[in-house]
Formats: sequence, C-alpha cells, structure tokens
Amino acid sequence: MRILSKLFRKFRSLVLIGLSLLLFSCVGAVVGAAVDTTIEVVKIPFKVVGAAVDLVVPDGDDE
Repeated sequence: MRILSKLFRKFRSLVLIGLSLLLFSCVGAVVGAAVDTTIEVVKIPFKVVGAAVDLVVPDGDDE
C-alpha cells in the first residue's frame, strides 16, 4: 500500500508540473494578444493625424 501511495504522489507531482507549464504558455499567448491589440489602438490616432496633415499640406507634385 505504501508503494502505491508513493507512486501516486510522484504521478500527481508530474501532472501538476505539466499542467502549470501548459497554463504558463496560455497566459503568455493571452498577454501577447493583449499587447498587440494595445499597440494597434495606440497607433490609430497617429494614423488619423497623419492623414489629416496629408489633406491639409499640399505635396507640390501638381506642378
């Protein structure tokens, strides 16, 4: 009975380590997606201002 108990403890430890490694990769993917979204949201005002400046300032290519 003691051998079975020790074996179960080792198996449980391995399963917990494996699950924690899987969870870390999931958390990394979620954080990466959130950072990418935040970067894109921050870029939008600069794109809008750049487009407005292009409309107001003439290029000089019309000559």
